[in-house]
Amino acid sequence: MDPVWKITKIRQQLAVIDGKKAPDIVLKNARYLHSMLKQFIVGNIWILGDRIVYAGDRMPPLLEGTEVVDCTGKTIVPGYIEPHVHPFQLYHPQSFADFCGQLGTTTFISDNLSFVLNLENKKAFSILESLKKLPFSFYWWTRFDSQTELEQEEEVFSNTSIVEWLERSDVLLGGELTGWPKLLHGDDQMLYRMQMAKGLGKKIEGHFPGASERTLARMKLLGADGDHEAMTVEEVERRIMQGYAVTLRHSSIRPDLPHLLKGIVEKELPIFDHLMMTTDGSTPSFHEDGVMDKCIQVALDAGVSPIDAYQMASYNVARYYNMSNLHGFIATGRFASLNILQDEYHPVPESVLSKGVWLKRNGDRVHRMATIDYSAIPALDLDFSLDSQDFQFSMPFGIQLVNDVITKPYNSLITKEGPLANHDECYLMLINRKGNWHVNTMIKGFATDVQGFASSYSNTGDILLIGKNKDDMIKAFEEMKAMNGGIVLVEKGEVIADIPLKIGGLLYDGDVFTLTEKEKALKQALADRGYQLGDAIYTLLFLQSTHLPYIRITPQGIFDVMKNKLLLPAVMR
Repeated sequence: MDPVWKITKIRQQLAVIDGKKAPDIVLKNARYLHSMLKQFIVGNIWILGDRIVYAGDRMPPLLEGTEVVDCTGKTIVPGYIEPHVHPFQLYHPQSFADFCGQLGTTTFISDNLSFVLNLENKKAFSILESLKKLPFSFYWWTRFDSQTELEQEEEVFSNTSIVEWLERSDVLLGGELTGWPKLLHGDDQMLYRMQMAKGLGKKIEGHFPGASERTLARMKLLGADGDHEAMTVEEVERRIMQGYAVTLRHSSIRPDLPHLLKGIVEKELPIFDHLMMTTDGSTPSFHEDGVMDKCIQVALDAGVSPIDAYQMASYNVARYYNMSNLHGFIATGRFASLNILQDEYHPVPESVLSKGVWLKRNGDRVHRMATIDYSAIPALDLDFSLDSQDFQFSMPFGIQLVNDVITKPYNSLITKEGPLANHDECYLMLINRKGNWHVNTMIKGFATDVQGFASSYSNTGDILLIGKNKDDMIKAFEEMKAMNGGIVLVEKGEVIADIPLKIGGLLYDGDVFTLTEKEKALKQALADRGYQLGDAIYTLLFLQSTHLPYIRITPQGIFDVMKNKLLLPAVMR
């Protein structure tokens, strides 16, 4: 494991303390949050390169060439930490970091699922090393399963591959445990992987929506450390009682944070030192009004004390993941990732330092992060077309959307094979990238008037087609194919809205602001055609996800999660 700072760097840092070298930056007269004392104190912060070399009353003996910033009247807090990021929600890790940094979030703990599904480890690790060079802090978790019924699952999620991830110093945890029901039913393979993670000093993150006290107790015995799925105050208390670290969620499909915090404040539960917050991989438009800064504002609005609000988005996370020596703490030796605020009641920073680099000064962006080469992710290059033979939908049952992501089976009354009427049933097809199998069924509750819709964005990266008119579905597929991946809505042979996803057919190759506008246009076009649920992007992502109830369309076929049973196998073409 390489040290964070090499010996020569540490000697230079000591030279600043000894007055033999000037620091790069000094924030003087700084009113800053001291995370251990849990109070604001006034002092001076010396920075050399990416590290705080001193924080306290003194000024440096030598200031030649130093940028001295008078912070009188300002408040300084640690850079915010997002502890549960899915950095592949149309955006990619670099573009999302570039966006978040302007709002004070300077550290991610992120999902590795898309890397595992699309790259061998050596190539994935090369991208991780490139991300490390940015003025931002990237940490990761490693998955133990695919959260769907994947072809060759054991090859993709092998013990060897998982250990290679766990052995990295920037991988902090295993999970999230979307496949925990298998664990409770005696899956020793997953338990073995959890024990490997624990043996390497990693945390285990659960995924236990609606879990009973008995389930939480059993999962704690099996090794789970934390969970982010509490949807009520009672569920928060249940997790705390069993000794879990609790991350409160505020996402585009589960905006639970306001009522959770309101309930915690009303009950006067003394648990804020053990709480964290996350936006849990929300889609781009959810972040128009912020990221972790938004969560802090929600906390302040709910009556949480300012210090507790900021600690939940910084020090609490760092302490839980055993990295408060580097993050979440304005004190000697930590990374120089700091947010300069108007005051503690305004969490959107006026200026942002991330690893000693100014990202934002006095309200203006002053740094744009270098682009990352994602060319190792295989391009979506479809070499097949669809014809009428692929569009046979003689299914007696289909998938009904209960909400954005929860499904149930239903009996379809559609018997004809032509265009469908203006009701809430559509054709649904999943076809793999090689074009050698497909799964056909019906979907109810997606929209009333979507004619042709194609998406290469899905849990597994296979192609989803939805619509009422087969010609428009084929047209949407061809348009998506021509752009080497994306999401396309077609009506009467014309493209109504699209999002190009040129990075592997999964990710947008551009900035989050432009992506957000495209996403909003697509969602509005879907809403105009009868999509009434909260987040269509999440619907696409989770149609294959077998960690949610209860009928899913997977690479193996139509799968009943509740019965752990394949209802209808995929058809070879």
